[in-house]
Amino acid sequence: MRRLFILAAAAALFAGCSSGGSGSTAASGTNATGTNSPIKLAMVTDVGGLGDKSFNDSANRGLQWAKTQLGAQVTVLQSRSVTDYEPNLSTLADQGNDLIFAIGFLMHDSLNDVAPRYPATHFAIIDSDVDQPNVTSITFREEESSFLAGVIAGLTTKKNVVAFLGGIESPLIEKFQAGFAAGVESVNPHATMLVKYTGSFDDVASGKEYTSVLFDQGADIVYAAAGKCGLGAIDEAQSRPAGYYVIGVDSDQDGIAPGKVLTSALKHVDHAVLALAADASRSDFPRGNLVFGLKEGGVGLTEMKYTRRYLPAGALATEKAYEKLIVAGKLVVPSTLVQLKAFVPVHLAATK
Repeated sequence: MRRLFILAAAAALFAGCSSGGSGSTAASGTNATGTNSPIKLAMVTDVGGLGDKSFNDSANRGLQWAKTQLGAQVTVLQSRSVTDYEPNLSTLADQGNDLIFAIGFLMHDSLNDVAPRYPATHFAIIDSDVDQPNVTSITFREEESSFLAGVIAGLTTKKNVVAFLGGIESPLIEKFQAGFAAGVESVNPHATMLVKYTGSFDDVASGKEYTSVLFDQGADIVYAAAGKCGLGAIDEAQSRPAGYYVIGVDSDQDGIAPGKVLTSALKHVDHAVLALAADASRSDFPRGNLVFGLKEGGVGLTEMKYTRRYLPAGALATEKAYEKLIVAGKLVVPSTLVQLKAFVPVHLAATK
């Protein structure tokens, strides 16, 4: 119930952001110390930084909503390398922030070291589970939205070759790869999938280069789960003729290159950040690991408003049918490559 509530609360606050104007506030409450001063929120980005139009920007969007809706004071420190994580977290704790967000699984070890030194400060980490009493961990079932992206790709490809472009090889990015492959296999047994990793989340040039290679090797759709590298992938798709697409990730990237981004696999980090900020404004900090998937509204696909006309007949209905199966628990999407090997493709005719 807690999982459902936190994103429902975020949706309600987001609606206020949309309709209330820049001067509106949903709360003028006290901060976590019980005083009447505005709550102080802060965030440390991963190495992709702001401007990635994906993961970090999604988190910052939620923080800015909290500024508008809750009257919060907000601070963002950008990390240029992994060595910045610990000093950035410590600096924000020393400044007396009530809630500090660590954006990205690469901050796991740094936060695990910093949190015990500041027991009166609450932290939240996205995409990892840090077992400390003053840390809220938030993870997502990225494999579920990736499966749906695979369904769309498998149905849309004309060459029967699709590709996955990952950032840093890790259990997190493996979830994207496994889910995407399972979705493609379920709707198009004739399709093959190419895989490459950039080894980075912030090298735009490598994203463009690797995407070019994947297109040249026969793929006509590339799913880029690689942070800012994905901007390079989108740029490469723009240089190709009609029929070549990239699938975006984390934020709605469809509008970056209308008609060339087939869809985006959304991860609502923004809603989670806003919901936790609202909790913090009431001095209510959820503990443990909160997990959000399709059922909880934490992941999904975009409306594909720029690319619907390119989809084959029935593609959207098929995607929605698979979504219902996942939400109902009738289809469990693999989240590791080991699970993917054992996965039996789910054909809709077999589920009726």
